[in-house]
Amino acid sequence: MTSKIKIVISDLDGTLLPAQAEVSDCDLQTLKKLRDEKIVRVIATGRNLYSVLSVLPDDFPIDYLIFASGAGIYDWKTKQLIFSQKLDSELVHEISLELMSLENDFMILDPIPKNHQFAYYRSGKTNPDFDRRLSLYKPFASPIGHSDDTRRDACQLLVILSNCVNGFNQLKAKFDKVKIIRATSPLDHESIWMEIFPLHISKAYGAEWLCTYLDIDPGLSMVIGNDYNDLDLLEWGKYPFVVSNAPKELKEKYEVSKAADESGFSYAVDRILKSNLKLKA
Repeated sequence: MTSKIKIVISDLDGTLLPAQAEVSDCDLQTLKKLRDEKIVRVIATGRNLYSVLSVLPDDFPIDYLIFASGAGIYDWKTKQLIFSQKLDSELVHEISLELMSLENDFMILDPIPKNHQFAYYRSGKTNPDFDRRLSLYKPFASPIGHSDDTRRDACQLLVILSNCVNGFNQLKAKFDKVKIIRATSPLDHESIWMEIFPLHISKAYGAEWLCTYLDIDPGLSMVIGNDYNDLDLLEWGKYPFVVSNAPKELKEKYEVSKAADESGFSYAVDRILKSNLKLKA
């Protein structure tokens, strides 16, 4: 059988990895089946490399990892970083001053591969989700004492807002020199995270770069996600799916699979491998 796909790219949290659970045996078997079919297996996540390595074992059955929403790409088999991008110090400083003036809580993540380390600025307002992430990464966090401390190269800036879409839109309108990605907090599943990257960075950019690197036609791709930070990837992929636990807006636009905790990844892969489904012209 000649497969209509040569690469499968899946989001991690809420897609392949259900909340408060592990990757299902069914999904693990599907990943191994893809290997047997000689189909490249990729995870594309907003997590940093340190965080991914803390939740997936070394022998997890994938080939490549797109992490930090596309700012880095890691060869899972050789354990080598094969791509990374960063924001330069002057741009980081300019954005930080604006965020400070708006009294936003934010973190400046160090360049890849040490982007689990960060400097942080706290406005003094109540922000439980910001405090929650700070607590999780306490050994790797250092406070910003002066605005000059923000003049530093970075993988990205992370602004943690309350559950307020308008706040995200207002901030996004202020920055046109960078790529702004909206994500739902993986911690409280309510707060809005605004992730600020180099202008061209996204999961889709990482996917396109990897296809070029591997000499794979992007028209032979299947992708699956669950949140707003997967939008670029879903638009890029030839066969895009969302799991049924995705927001309503995404389910109205893309083919819907089963929920993450019902092995929605496997269900979507099976639909592609076993049918003549055509999801995008």
